[in-house]
Amino acid sequence: ALAAAATDGRLWELWYTVVPEPGQVAKYIADALAGQAAGHVLPWAVRELGSGEVIGSTRYHDIVAPIDRVEIGYTWYAQRWQRSHVNTACKLLLLTHAFETAGCRAVGLRTDRFNTRSQRAIEALGAHRDGVLRHHMARRDGTVRDSVMYSILAGEWPDVKRNLTSRLQRGR
Repeated sequence: ALAAAATDGRLWELWYTVVPEPGQVAKYIADALAGQAAGHVLPWAVRELGSGEVIGSTRYHDIVAPIDRVEIGYTWYAQRWQRSHVNTACKLLLLTHAFETAGCRAVGLRTDRFNTRSQRAIEALGAHRDGVLRHHMARRDGTVRDSVMYSILAGEWPDVKRNLTSRLQRGR
């Protein structure tokens, strides 16, 4: 099902994303589950509740338990679900779990400097843009990216939660 989501929009062709090619989805899942077994990621498949369709993937990564911090990332959705309610709903669930169940004090998000669509989506969540880490990490194609870093602190969570809940109620 995840392979079908990856083919919607040929998203793997976007050099700045983490979307696997359809033939690499099994390895993508195996790598995510290995990271979960090692304790440094917690992956999810994203299912749209109305249709029941698996439409993408996301995960917690860079889990730093001693300081109660996690990052949300490796998020992608089938093209037809982008710019819909899905990202708002998914982030509301992930952030609620991070702050209210896991007791996180900070949640980070990051994206490639060239992925302006993701930057806008992260900013619409209410995350604070912390800055840019230059020459930060390798892309799939071997080039090195700059990463735009964002965070939400526990004290900011109630306002962010209200914003996300309101957006979902308005159908955005």
